[in-house]
Formats: sequence, C-alpha cells, structure tokens
Amino acid sequence: MSTIKIKHLLFVVAGFVFLPSCNKYLEKEPDNRATLDTPEKVSQLLGRAYPGANYIPFTETSTDNVGDIGSGDAGSPDLNVVNADAFFFRDTRSIGEDTPEFYWFACYHAIAACNQALEAISKASNPNAYTAQKAEALVARAYAHFMLVNIFAKFYDPATAASDPGIPYVTEPEKNFIKQYSRGTVASVYASIEKDLLEGLPYIDDKSYSVPKYHFNKAAANAFAARFFLYKRDYPKVIQYGSQAVPNNDFASNLRPWNTEYSTIGLNEIAPRYAKATENANLLLAETNSYWWRTNSFGRYAMTPAVRDQILRTVPVAGGQWAFATGFYSENHFIVPKINEYFVRVSVNADIGNGYVMVPLFTVEEVLFNLAEAYTYNNQFNSAIALLNTYLSTRITAYNPSTNNLTTAKINSYFGTSDTQQGLINTILAYRRSEFVHEGLRWFDILRYQIPVVHRTVLGETFTLGVNDPRRVFQIPPTAKQSGIDQNPR
Repeated sequence: MSTIKIKHLLFVVAGFVFLPSCNKYLEKEPDNRATLDTPEKVSQLLGRAYPGANYIPFTETSTDNVGDIGSGDAGSPDLNVVNADAFFFRDTRSIGEDTPEFYWFACYHAIAACNQALEAISKASNPNAYTAQKAEALVARAYAHFMLVNIFAKFYDPATAASDPGIPYVTEPEKNFIKQYSRGTVASVYASIEKDLLEGLPYIDDKSYSVPKYHFNKAAANAFAARFFLYKRDYPKVIQYGSQAVPNNDFASNLRPWNTEYSTIGLNEIAPRYAKATENANLLLAETNSYWWRTNSFGRYAMTPAVRDQILRTVPVAGGQWAFATGFYSENHFIVPKINEYFVRVSVNADIGNGYVMVPLFTVEEVLFNLAEAYTYNNQFNSAIALLNTYLSTRITAYNPSTNNLTTAKINSYFGTSDTQQGLINTILAYRRSEFVHEGLRWFDILRYQIPVVHRTVLGETFTLGVNDPRRVFQIPPTAKQSGIDQNPR
C-alpha cells in the first residue's frame, strides 16, 4: 500500500506540517501554479477544495453496523490496525489513509485551497468576474470545517455548544511555519460555518463547472444547508433548503432504483455505478485516497450475518423485504455493493500505487430523510409520511402501496406508542441506518440521538461506547499541539 506523501498535505494549519523544507515551499506559488489572475485559474485551484480523504472507514466501523467476523485481512498491517482501532473505540495507531489524522490533514488542505482562492479574488482588479468561484470557495470552506467540528469536537448541543471546545476555523492562507490557533467553541465554529455557507450559497453557479457533481452545485449546496440546519436543530430552515435540493421536489425519479433497475443487474455492475455522476441520486461526489473497499470487503470487523439480518432483511413498520442487493466474500462477510476502488500505479510497470474511492458526500436519499425528520419535528406528520412512502416505493421488493405504505396508526402500533412524533423519528432512524450502511452517516445519527454502541467479539468480550464516553469524539492529531491546540480528553 502506498501513502500520499505529507508534502501533498502542505495546505494545512501551520504546526501540523512536519517538513524541514517547509519555509522554502511557503515562499513559492501554491502547487507551482502561475499567479491566480483569472477566474479559470481560481477554478482550477478549487478542484482541490474538497477533502481528498475518506471519513467512512473510521466512522462506519465505530457504529452498530459492524461486528466481529472472527477473521479477515484487509491486505496490509496498517489497514488491519485502522479496522481494529475503530472497532475497539481506540485512538488510531496509524496516520495513513482512512484514519482520523489523515482526514484532519485533508480537510485543512482543502480549506487552504479555499483560502488561497479567496485571497486571490480579493486582490483581483475585477472581483465581480469571480462571483461563482468565491461562492464555491465559501461553501467548500464551510463544509470542510463542518466535517471537522462534527468529528473532532463534541456534537452540537445548544445547551453546551458555547462552552464545548471546537476546532480552528481558518480563514486566511497560511504563510508562517508555526502559528498558534484557538479551537474556539462548537458554537463559534457553527456560526462561522453558517456565515460562509449562507454568503456563498446564493451565488453558486452550476454553469461554471464542467462536471457540476464534482463541485458544490446548487442542489448539493442546498443539501449541505439542510444537513447543517438539521444538526443545529433549526427545522424550518431544513425544510427551506431541503425543498430546493431536488429538482421540482421529484424524489421518486431521483432516488436509487433498488427495487427496479438495480434488481436486474449484478453486484459487480451496481458498485461502479453507485458513485457515478450519472446517477440521479448523487448530488456531490469526492475522489478520496482510500482503501475502504478492501477494509469493508475483507477486514475482520465489518457487517456480519447478524447485522445484515437485523437491518437489511425485513422493513420495519412497513413490512416486506428490503430490495438492497447484498454479496459476500466469505460466509460471514456481507457487503452492499456501494464501493468501487480504482488503483493508480505510480508508473506503467510499477506494482505499487494509490487506491481511490469515489464518495457520495450528499445524496437525494439524505435530503429526503432530512426533510422527513424536519417535518416530523414541525408536526407536519402527513408530509413526513408522504416522503417516507415515496422512499419505500423504491426500496421494498414487490412494493404494494396498499400493504406497505406507512400510516400513523401503523407506526404507533409498531412501536407501541401514542406519540406519533417519536414513532416517526424511530422509523426514520431505522430507515437511515439501512439506507446508509457502509456510508458512515450512521455515526452522526448515533451522536445526534445519544445512541450507545456495543461491539462484541467472537470470544464473547463486550466493548461499549456509552452516551457520555469521551471517545465519541475522535482524537485530534498529536502534531496539532505545536500550534497550541489541545487534544480531546480521554
């Protein structure tokens, strides 16, 4: 396995970089590009405004979607360590691909590209010509900080956010080798995210991109806003932005066709399609240096038969069978065909290179669930149920609306409650868990709803991540101490 060299991650907060030649590098133009003096050149730089690392391997493996298969080999000692550390809720012992530290650096690398672009725009003689580029830089900067704060700080809680330590919100290009940074608070980071997001979103211009789904296009930016306000618990704004994320609010035509087209093709055909720009469900895609396909397919800690039976067999409340295709690499190792690695050799005849995985950062499915959840908290139960029934119409094998459609009576009966709001939330969480298996989003639901995680080994050992366990916050890289950034408590 090959690892991206640290010099490729130079655009990070000072002090996180540990290159002896860093001062010389900082005196040069970023990436050896010419001066950023045209919108086209700034757009080229913004191709690096998205984290080139994958958060899914460590978030997903920390959830209740994963169990101990008993044996497995992801293909290298490093990948096996990454896989085991996440399962046992340990601070990772590796700094390579698919680790929290690798993701931290990649986010600040992306942020630095945004800041470099914004600085160039501010110095341009005709800044109005850069409106689309400025919008993309602001929204992308907001996204990278959003992911950092939700992974490396306590999850947003309006009661404690003003005192919970956040992460450095970096808004200027780094020109010093060592610079001191403040973590701020979760509240201050969220405020900065909101400012950047709302300033940039109205000016996002899909026509400025050759492939809009590789950039923050209008739909993806609205999907990001919907997720941001969901996490902030501002439900009217979730509805406001989520309603603008899908063309004509036509969810039925844009959800993945699991019980129709996908059901007629093989696993090896679904996996390459899943993260393609041609799939209507994908709103924003990112290329990541990742070996998640190997870890998820062959690592010891992955989806077991018991987990598969729990979340991918019978559809809760609605009844019927999930149409998700599942495959296996051993009798105890199950996967849903969502991940496709492509391997780039360092030279034509080389045996080494880098693995890459395309990751859907925002999808139509997530927008639907975010809207349904917001409608539920806004006491618009019929609107929430209508969305969920649209979703089920694409997910249940041999779907029959007369028997499979949700109703308030069916929901309340299933959960044994008269509290329709709580019953709907339970339903949404169950469907989200099944829908986003292998995609890491279950982790954020676990944080949002304070769900404990229990992992059991084949030897009968139990490892619990309680609702107040400090390990629910991933550890900040030790090298950040050089910039005055305290690590998270353990």
